Amino acid sequence: MKFIIVFVALFALAVAAPPSKSEEAVVLRLESDVGPESFKYGWETSDGQSADAEGQLKNIGSEDEAISVKGSYRFVGDDGVTYEVTYIADENGFQPQGAHLPVAPEA
Repeated sequence: MKFIIVFVALFALAVAAPPSKSEEAVVLRLESDVGPESFKYGWETSDGQSADAEGQLKNIGSEDEAISVKGSYRFVGDDGVTYEVTYIADENGFQPQGAHLPVAPEA
């Protein structure tokens, strides 16, 4: 009887334990569409990470030619919390937004 109790307790601990960091994530979704003047991609893995982005060339053929990208990414932090960042990256720089990111005061 003691053996069964110990076995059940150890089994419960093994099942309840979080997955080890050495386990590899599996790709659940992978999409990509790349053209000469634009791109779009997205991916998601079994460990809670994901990213989506799309970009376009602006002012093609001029001195002010630039790429404008809008996207987001998500990951699970070491604290178990899922963090999400949305962003725009263009001629004005990288502009991230997220509930966990500090906001600069208005100038």
